[in-house]
Amino acid sequence: MARRLVYLAAIIDWHSRKVLAWDVSISMEADFCVRVLEAALARHGTPEIFNTDQGSQFTSLAFTERLKTASIAISMDGRGCWRDNVFFERLWHSVKYEEVYLRAYETVSQAREGIARYLIYNTARPHTAHGGTTPDSAYYAALPAVREAA
Repeated sequence: MARRLVYLAAIIDWHSRKVLAWDVSISMEADFCVRVLEAALARHGTPEIFNTDQGSQFTSLAFTERLKTASIAISMDGRGCWRDNVFFERLWHSVKYEEVYLRAYETVSQAREGIARYLIYNTARPHTAHGGTTPDSAYYAALPAVREAA
């Protein structure tokens, strides 16, 4: 933002690159990241494995206990190994250079609105990893078909 930092936490599906949940905050506290995790779990269910970097918010007791409570295996990137989390690094680069750096948000609300507009990425932006389909298309195509009750 123009006068202060704002932090973006996001959870993406590793396979499709779909942003499952996200939010912004003026601090990168563990509780903020747990809320984003809760939103992803509520909307998309429980994954087998959850990968993060080794930031203090993700190594915190609040965050790791929430994953353990849901029986989710915890995977953490190597220290200082940005390549371990290259999909996030690419997302952060895109958000910063295609949205954030082009605007000087005055408020957290403006930042949230701008990033929300940008994250139509899920439905509108083709991704080369999936033959030019969008993250939404790749994500929903990979879900098991729901059978109708007989």
